[in-house]
Amino acid sequence: MFKTTTATFLVIATSFSFLLFSPPPKSYYHSLYISDSLSDNASVSHHLYTLTRLPHVAGSPANAEAAAYVLSIFTSCNIQSHINSYDVLLTYPASRSLTLTRSPDPPITFDLRQEIYDGDPYVDVANEVLPTFHAYAKSGTVTGPVVYVNYGRVEDYASLKEVGVNVTGTVVLARYGQIYRGDIVQNAFQAGAIGALVYTDRKDYGGGGGGARCFPDDEWMPPSGVQVGTVYNGYGDPTTPGWASSDGCERLSLEEVEKGGYVPLIPSLPISAADGETILRSIGGEVAREDWQGSEDALTYRVGPGPGIVNLSYTGRQVIETIQNVIGVIEGAEEPDRFVVLGNHRDAWTFGAVDPNSGTAALLEVAERLGKLQKSGWKPRRTIILCNWDAEEYGLIGSTEWVEENKEMLASRAIAYLNVDSAVYGAGFYASATPQLDELIKQATQQVQDPDNSSKTIYEQWIGLSNSPKIGRLGGGGSDYAAFVQHIGVPAADMSFGEGYPVYHSMYDDFVWMEKFGDPLFHRHVAVSSVWGLVALRLADDEFLPFDYQSYAMDLRESARDLEDEISNKGINLSPLFNSVDELSKAATKIHKQKKNIDKAKGWTSMWRTDHAKVRELNDRLMMTERAFTDSDGLFRSPWYKHLIYGPSKHNDYGSKSFPGIDDAIEKAEGLKTAQSWQLVQHEIWRVARAVKHASLVLNGELT
Repeated sequence: MFKTTTATFLVIATSFSFLLFSPPPKSYYHSLYISDSLSDNASVSHHLYTLTRLPHVAGSPANAEAAAYVLSIFTSCNIQSHINSYDVLLTYPASRSLTLTRSPDPPITFDLRQEIYDGDPYVDVANEVLPTFHAYAKSGTVTGPVVYVNYGRVEDYASLKEVGVNVTGTVVLARYGQIYRGDIVQNAFQAGAIGALVYTDRKDYGGGGGGARCFPDDEWMPPSGVQVGTVYNGYGDPTTPGWASSDGCERLSLEEVEKGGYVPLIPSLPISAADGETILRSIGGEVAREDWQGSEDALTYRVGPGPGIVNLSYTGRQVIETIQNVIGVIEGAEEPDRFVVLGNHRDAWTFGAVDPNSGTAALLEVAERLGKLQKSGWKPRRTIILCNWDAEEYGLIGSTEWVEENKEMLASRAIAYLNVDSAVYGAGFYASATPQLDELIKQATQQVQDPDNSSKTIYEQWIGLSNSPKIGRLGGGGSDYAAFVQHIGVPAADMSFGEGYPVYHSMYDDFVWMEKFGDPLFHRHVAVSSVWGLVALRLADDEFLPFDYQSYAMDLRESARDLEDEISNKGINLSPLFNSVDELSKAATKIHKQKKNIDKAKGWTSMWRTDHAKVRELNDRLMMTERAFTDSDGLFRSPWYKHLIYGPSKHNDYGSKSFPGIDDAIEKAEGLKTAQSWQLVQHEIWRVARAVKHASLVLNGELT
């Protein structure tokens, strides 16, 4: 009796002592993280101003200075940090020219310059902005009649063919706005064009015409503004496809790179709205369709070919340059071998106030808040890694090289990758993710005040009149999540305020534009930092990973139904796919119950006794399930893309596709119209079904 009483007393005393001296729960630090006492819009503004004082394209001294600044902030926050360098193939413009001839008028030679505006505070460094060009464009000189091809999509060329317009031997004029510029050039080549010009139409970027004012008076692109960018159709260093560009590594020759099919085979140039309109005036032929026309006060667009003839000349300089990722690590106290990775890129085509350094400023805000949490006594359960990528603009190079170099480690240890490219374009919260992260993102936005309406949370503003916010998927190749999701199968998310802006990739993307139009009070930057960091903290600190695979099953089922509608009369059996999705749904329900049972079994004794092995094993299943959606053979069109559920659209790298392999096979079958080609569609359906079944087996954690 005495022994029992003593034991009981010791338990109570130990419990009291534990409660008295134990650190605050993780939730306390999470609330502290999003509190006004830790957030600082003035600091964010200062970071953005500092990062955007100079144009800082990848490989430039100015971008190396920006890397040093990021490193210094990480270090000042007591975050162990280092520079991670790669030597990669980059291209810069050596010379370019564009001349328009239309008899009997004299030739027009375009100056291809973006004009400095009155009062431009960056006038002294404007000459450091690279001349307008397309990275990795083919060098060469071509002369030919002009054909207007709308947005340069596959369906636009089909429309031209229907009205008898032959593009072969012409230079096409396409407008930005619907698909990735590299696909604009690729589609032109496949249609038989010898060159491509891509311009920013006032309808899409200039406020729609009609007297709309442009920057600096309003947000719209000035008539001389040019959207520069890459036309590379791959990811990572073109000379090291599939392996890292580490010191002394194997490299492809430039000839081998060109034969690989990912760099363009015709010259191209980006041009301004003003230059595009001048060329449009030289084009005759049939009047373009109504949906191909410009703004209400624009000239009537015709398709050609000619009679205007352009001479396009471009010479690029291809060099191996050093790029610098900045990596910061906050080591986990309990599970240091489990990684939550946050990433943003630093390099910009010009000043980069929106793209990407609004995201870099937000990353530094996250770092500073995490540093303050550490001073308050917080230590993450799992390791948090902060990554500031380089050379994203050229083709997601910095992040891809890092993923390729650390592929095995990341595949076995990475919990999730959280990306913010441009943190702020404007108003309204946007997010895309692999589906198991949907609920976590919603929960985080329910805790953060909306920056434009203090009476509502971001979530309340986000849902608007609907019952649920729209979360996109990460199949496209628009930012640094691509290598994580599509190459090694790591759960990922991407978030921002706003979804696009008119001075994109031009010299007008500067601090003035952001301060006047993007985020005058820098409250949106603070809000993105709050959601981004809160999602990371939940992933790093929650005992059970906050993944919901029921959301994944629902998304797959919806995509399968869409596929069923598309090929309902083709004799294709979708039962394997639907059956595998049902198995995933059951596995998601089962692991949710297992999580509850472990929690229930701990009871009140959980203060000092947790079955760590069971929790760890269950979390490992949640972590590894996404990997099962990948296939070592990859997509038929490009084996680098391993994910069978989400991938880029074949004709638009920015576009996200569910079941990209099936989609490719359907397009091929509809063109060939043979029984064998439809058998390939059935094979791709089986491949996806097997991947989903494998994911279910991982989630169940049981051998067959």
